[in-house]
Order: sequence, then C-alpha cells, then structure tokens
Amino acid sequence: MSANCALKIGLTGNIGTGKSTVAKLMEKYGANVLDADKVVHKLLEREDIKQKLLQKLGKDILTPDGRVDRKKIAERVFKNPDLLKWLENLLHPEVYREYENFCRERGGICVLEAALIFEKGNQNRFHYTVLVYAPKEVAKKRALRRGMTEEDFNRRWEKQLDIDRKRELADFVIDNSGSLEETERQVRELMAYLQRELGRFC
Repeated sequence: MSANCALKIGLTGNIGTGKSTVAKLMEKYGANVLDADKVVHKLLEREDIKQKLLQKLGKDILTPDGRVDRKKIAERVFKNPDLLKWLENLLHPEVYREYENFCRERGGICVLEAALIFEKGNQNRFHYTVLVYAPKEVAKKRALRRGMTEEDFNRRWEKQLDIDRKRELADFVIDNSGSLEETERQVRELMAYLQRELGRFC
C-alpha cells in the first residue's frame, strides 16, 4: 500500500445529530479525522483571510486584543444571505485545500467532518459520504441541552438540507438516535468495511 494513499470520507449531518460523537468513534477505530470547524477557526486568524474579512465586514468584528470574533461574524452573516455566501466562498475552498494536504500527509482512511457537504455539492470530493442521522426532535433536545436557543437551532436546521433527503444521498447512514453503544456498533461495522475498501483501493 502506498504510504500516502487515502480513502476520502465525508462525514456530515445536521445540527445536533452527533457528527462529533461519530467522528471520535471513527478515530477510535483507526480513521484520521479533520474537523472543518477547527480548520475554519485557524483560517479566520490567517492574515490574508483576516484582511479580507476586515475589508468586507469592518473592524467591529475584532475582539479588543485584535483577534477575529467568530460570534460577531456569525451574528452578521446568518442574518444576511449574501454575506453568508461571500464568507462560504472565501472559506470553503481553503478548507478543502487543507483536507487534500491532510490526506496526502496522513493517508489511510481520511475523514472530513463537515456540515454542508451536500448543500454545497461537495459529495464528489469523497470516495464515500457518511450521514449521521437523528430526527429533528432528538437533535433539538441535544442542541438545547448544550445551551443553544430554540430559535437558533431552528434557524440553523432550516438552513440545512432536509435530513431525509440527505439519507437518500449518503453512501452510509449512522443512526445516532439511540444509545451510544448502538452508535458505536454501527461505526465499528462501517470502519471494518472501510478498512477492506482501503486495502482494495490502495
């Protein structure tokens, strides 16, 4: 097997469905996982990106110590579809550039944990897509337990593609509406399959 050969996996799901839980389990069973949110956090501090943000959004997006305030950016863009689109067009290509580098460096089963894979038509960047599924009411309870307001949850949920449509589009579905043990069993079986695919592919 080539040291840099990677099986590219897109891991997605709507807000509150449990992507991070499944990502950690995939890591436990041998996957290399890159979290798109963490990549974005780093990108927002990159000087060239920061300058573009300041030009577009103004200096009030900075904290008193000069760092980019993600909360302020989120408040601005979620109320303005044009600004949101501009920000996504700025950041998403950079996230995928980071992911490609990650795949080259790590090899093996390389997972990108990202929310908007289907919404942005990025499913073709992967060998397989995995959807973390939970019904809206289950996802909402989880999000509210984490401190999110119902209004914020509903706004974010509505911006994402219908979860049942994602079920149709995904190559694999991990049903995370039950117990953690049940979720882990599904992940273990999926990872065993992906390990075989990696051997065949590489």
